[in-house]
This record gives sequence, C-alpha cells and structure tokens, in this order.
Amino acid sequence: MMDWNDRLCRYLLRRVTRHALLYTEMVTTGALLQGDRQRFLAHDAAEHPLALQLGGSNPSELAACAGMGGDYGYDEINLNIGCPSDRVQSGRFGACLMAEPELVAECVDAMNTAVAVPVTVKTRIGIDDHDSFDELAHFIRCVQAAGCKTFIIHARKAYLQGLSPKENRTVPPLNYDFAYRIKQMFPGLVIILNGGIERLDQAETHLLKVDGVMLGRAAYHNPYMLAQADRQIFNDPHPVPGRDDIVLGMIPYIERELKRGTLLKHITRHMLGLYQGTPGARHWRRHLSEHAPRPEAGIEVILEALDRRAMAASTDTSSSSYNQKHG
Repeated sequence: MMDWNDRLCRYLLRRVTRHALLYTEMVTTGALLQGDRQRFLAHDAAEHPLALQLGGSNPSELAACAGMGGDYGYDEINLNIGCPSDRVQSGRFGACLMAEPELVAECVDAMNTAVAVPVTVKTRIGIDDHDSFDELAHFIRCVQAAGCKTFIIHARKAYLQGLSPKENRTVPPLNYDFAYRIKQMFPGLVIILNGGIERLDQAETHLLKVDGVMLGRAAYHNPYMLAQADRQIFNDPHPVPGRDDIVLGMIPYIERELKRGTLLKHITRHMLGLYQGTPGARHWRRHLSEHAPRPEAGIEVILEALDRRAMAASTDTSSSSYNQKHG
C-alpha cells in the first residue's frame, strides 16, 4: 500500500470503522534516520488503533526506528518482509529476508528491546524455490523464538525475479492452506491472513481457521465495507454510519488540512470509492476527479459532489420505479 495508506487515507478509514487496526504504508529505516521523521510518523489521534510498518534489515537501525514509533504513540510496530520490489531488494529488506530467518529474528529481538508495544511480522509463504511448508514453518519458529507473537501471512509466494510487484500480488497462486496449517502447528501465535480477500463473507470463512484477516486494496477501493465489518465481524451494536454522514464528518478535518496547505486532491483521491456500488457513484467520482485538482479547490467541491451524486441517485431511483410499473 505504498503511496496509498497515508495519514489522510487513514483518517477517512477511521471515520468508517471504529475497530479495524489501521497500518501505515511501509516506511524504510533510511527514510526515518536520514529524512523528515515528522512527515512519516505524524498522525492524528483519531487514527488509533494504529500500527507503524517498517522496512529494513539492520537490527540496530530497526530498533532505533521502532523506538521512534513508540515515542509517537503507535500501538504496534510491524516489520514488513513481504514486499518483493527491486528497490526493496536492493536495500536488502522486504521479501528477500525470508531467506534469512536468523537475521529477521535478530531484527525482531532488537525491536522488542526498544518498545513496549507488540512487534509483529508481515511475510509471504515463501520466495522463489524456497516455498515448501517446512521452510515456512522453520521461518516462523525461528522468528517466534525472538519474541514475535503475531504473523501476518500473505498467502502467496513471491518471485524475486521476473515479476513486477503488481504481478506478485496476482500471478503466484493463493495457498491459504499454508496459513491454516501454521495456525494449527503454532496455536499460541496470532495468525492473520492476507491476500485475495475482497468480501466480508470471505473474511468470515477464513476467521474459522485463523485469528484475523488483513484487507488491502479491496478496502481502499471500497472503504465502506469496513463500516459493515464493524457490525459483521466485530459485533458492534452501534448503527452503521451512512456514507453521507462519513463525508460530512470529514469536513472539519479537511478544512484544517487545507489551512495547513494540504491540497484537496490529496484528500479526495482516497474518497473516490466511498459510494462504490451505489446509485450516483460515477457522478461522485467524476466531480471529485475533475474539480479537486484545481489549486484553489475547497470544501465546496465535496459539497457539490454530494449534491450531484444525490441528484443522479434520485434520477436512477425514479427511472427504476417507472420501469417497474410500466415494464
């Protein structure tokens, strides 16, 4: 979710869901140690519960960055060793670290000494020819011994050569059984499943065999599904917020961000999918896409988009009623 799950996105998602644990995009140790840590670590208090996802392979550097995350109040520090991009590999972190479980264990141990919050690991089920269940189990066992109690398992292997990061999300076949078997072998661990989960009914099926599910692009493109998750997965009795209520609830935050110099398009790009699958959704997306990029764009663009969506939805509904009567 690099360049997607920024603080502006997460604030929107928290307006949608009370309970889902949100993750930052992956931040490299180099970016924090040598760059503007405030840019990468700053977040709104409303985003919690919130996990910081780190990329790196140097134990002392990861410990220092985990400590920064602890100082900024993150609820979890996650080490991502699932990303297969060339840029990540060149820095000797990401999915290539699955070939070095002892180093990952050393990193986790160092991070655990730096923070009081949980340190977790996100991984694939294998890489290249190292894709047997026994190798995955050895990896889990080694990292568990360093103090990791939660593993997020993307149920695909990664090809470090020959496939792009996008292709690595779709071409390697899903193998949920590996994650299920890991949970059976290590019942004391928290196993969270990732990969190919696009609907809540799928999540419910997986939750019969693992402890949690992670949604990525499905939730980004259709964020309102997380509102349904509060009721369906977390058994929250509160009324599910309406989409319009979520948008209107964002207004004060957006006004603050605009005053800080944030461009409206950087906020609304995360809101395009909020009405997915509903009448008028196309008009909502179109108005935001056409008008939010203007340098002077303000709240009026969002209010206009709401009006256009509502008008289109009303027209669609009236047309549907007419067709039912006279079809």
